[in-house]
Amino acid sequence: MIISLTGWRKYVIIYAIPLAVLIAIASSPWFMRKLYPVHYRDLVLKYAAENNIDPILLAAVIRTESHFCPSARSRRGALGLMQIMPETGRWVACELGMRDFNDNMLYDPETNIRIGSWYLASLAKEFGGDVTVVLAAYNAGRGNVRGWLEGNRWTGRLEHLDSVPFPETRTYVRRVLHVYKWYRRLYGESWLKTAYFPDSIQFK
Repeated sequence: MIISLTGWRKYVIIYAIPLAVLIAIASSPWFMRKLYPVHYRDLVLKYAAENNIDPILLAAVIRTESHFCPSARSRRGALGLMQIMPETGRWVACELGMRDFNDNMLYDPETNIRIGSWYLASLAKEFGGDVTVVLAAYNAGRGNVRGWLEGNRWTGRLEHLDSVPFPETRTYVRRVLHVYKWYRRLYGESWLKTAYFPDSIQFK
């Protein structure tokens, strides 16, 4: 069937207008906030301030680890919002003087964020506040990352992330930084506070 020029224009209009509307919606801040929501905002701000870490980065870690699901459990046994291993949880709880701690408490959002943010801050202090290295250590363990750095297997720089031996860690760091970038763009100034981490993270 031959479609006339007028008919062709009609089909273009019929399909182009809804497509343009969808593109406008998909690129809007409203839509992006639906893709990148923030839950437990008060707890994130509270424990980010208590541990002097960037609240946006803390939220990005939680979103990457569990998508804000407090009942999340990994195959390896990591629990809760920040996917904390029980042994790590016990150690941090001891450091914080939480004498009544038990592993199931990691499913409690406030307990999990309290412990996870303290642990993140401890990694920041150990690795000089370098966000890329801190995130790698949160995923792969401080011992592994220390070994890579001291053995010259990784420089610790984002542009050399492919040198990291663990594919999961490489993917994890990139995902958190991607979410972090969007959170800063979407929630920006209302979240920015004095933080242990430097504000000048470069994304490439």
